[in-house]
Order: sequence, then C-alpha cells, then structure tokens
Amino acid sequence: MTWRDLLDLLFPAQCAGCNAPGSGLCAACAPDSPTIDLRPRLLRVRALGLYQETLRDAVLALKDGRCDVAQALGARLAPFVARGVTLVPVPTTRARRRSRGVDGVALMARTAGRVAGVEVLEALEQFAGDAQRGRSRSERLRACGRFRCRPAALSGRRVVLIDDVCTTGATLEDCAAAVRATGARVEGALVVAAAKPDAPWKTTSA
Repeated sequence: MTWRDLLDLLFPAQCAGCNAPGSGLCAACAPDSPTIDLRPRLLRVRALGLYQETLRDAVLALKDGRCDVAQALGARLAPFVARGVTLVPVPTTRARRRSRGVDGVALMARTAGRVAGVEVLEALEQFAGDAQRGRSRSERLRACGRFRCRPAALSGRRVVLIDDVCTTGATLEDCAAAVRATGARVEGALVVAAAKPDAPWKTTSA
C-alpha cells in the first residue's frame, strides 16, 4: 500500500460542495454546461463556470491541498481538452507547494491529461513570488515576467494552460508569454472558474 492509498483510506473523497462521500465534486454539485468563454486580452480562456457557490468551494478546497477535489476537477476539464495538445499547469510558488504538500493545479492537469489522453508537462516555474495576491486590478495587469519556462520542453508544441481561477487574465497571459518564448504555440487556457460577470471583459456561453 502506498502513502497515497493510506491517505485515501483515512480521508476518503468527499464532495467540496455538499460533503457527500465518493468524489471530490459529486454529480449533483458538478457544474452543468455550457462553459464560459473569456478573452481577457489576447488569450482565449474557457471556464467551467463562475467563481461562486460550488465552484468557489471547490477552488478553495483545491488551494487547501485537497487531492480528491483536484482529481475531480481535472476529470471535469478533460472533455474540453483537444487532441494533440500538451497541457501545462500554471505553477504555484515553491513555498506554497511545501506548505500544502501538493500543487493542486498540477494534479488537476495530470488528471485531465490522463482522462483526455494527452501529455502534461510541468515546464513553467514561478520565480518572483505570489505577485498577484492582495493586488488591485491595475497592479495585477502590470505584473509580468514572473514565470520562466524550460526552453527545450515545449518547442514546437501546441499548448493549453491549466489554472484554477481567471480573475484578470494577467497570470495566464504572463505564462503564455513564457511558453511562446520557447517556440510553442499557446492555443488557450482551461480554468475551473472565472471572475464575477462584471469583470471588464465579455463573457459568452459556449
């Protein structure tokens, strides 16, 4: 028995929305389609729904290191993953990874990749700290150059970024720039939740 099997035995999967056992996000609480398409600036972003109610609870549980929730959300993202792309998760800081014991977004991406049958590469690194936390919208949009990418890892690939929440899109755009610098093509991003509908970009159901 692995340590992960032991954890699953001691702490079985439980829905982040209603606490029902069996899954990190049960069928009753899972968001229904259609999804939401966003274009915060240049990058097309698809979200499962808005950052509210069950999805908000799920994202907060993900940030708390809930592996069952990360896996459930990854499975929900998988149907929207195109064939032939490479999934690249937006990384958390090293300090947060140490404190949580896991990078929830990376685990979510690995699950989505396994279900969709595509490759996942953790090629990005955040090296300038969590520059977005506590910042205003204008400060978030000005924050750039916080990520670097392994040059040989993604060259020539079609890449889709994976993250938990899209607020202003600044983090995703910053990651996309780092990926493009390797010679890869960024086709868009998949996220769990989008900011409130009064965010300064158009939202459309798709």
